[in-house]
Amino acid sequence: MMVFPYLILASRVVVVVALVYTTIVALTHWAVRSRRISPFGRWPRLVRQASDPVLRPLERRILRSGGNPQDAPLWLVGIAIVGGLLLVSLVQWLAGFAITVGIMARSGPRAWAYSLVNGLFTLLIIALFVRVISSWFGISPYRPWMRPVMILTDWIIDPIRRILPPLGMIDFSPLVAWLLLSVVRGFVLSHI
Repeated sequence: MMVFPYLILASRVVVVVALVYTTIVALTHWAVRSRRISPFGRWPRLVRQASDPVLRPLERRILRSGGNPQDAPLWLVGIAIVGGLLLVSLVQWLAGFAITVGIMARSGPRAWAYSLVNGLFTLLIIALFVRVISSWFGISPYRPWMRPVMILTDWIIDPIRRILPPLGMIDFSPLVAWLLLSVVRGFVLSHI
């Protein structure tokens, strides 16, 4: 169990190194584009040589999407930030999950029931958030990866929508569903 702090530290170090690398690449590209430094100098050539394996595919993808390939270094910084947050969060979650499984292995059936019910409510709440956020971005509920989310949330959203119709462009049914799930979760978990 003592390996988890080192894994979390290692993931944070990887993220910091990636952020420093992408920031150096982005700042160097900005300095070359704004003519603050010569593109033929030693530093810009070194940075371009070190970043070409990463930037070339990203530039091609941006160009195919109709964007400006000169924005690739900024996209690289954004990818490093989002990817770093996801990596650190995933490592922390896996460490917490492993510790929880270790504790649960020594626990009785009551702790198992509590953990399973809590996990079920957490899954339903996450599905509600995914449903709401996907509706903001116009993602179709009929996409194959959205079907499980819709199946997990339709049973609570549809009855609430019949009672509480949308008010203009605002649909309060997911918020009411979240409140109901939170209240029921607290009630059920207090009685296990």
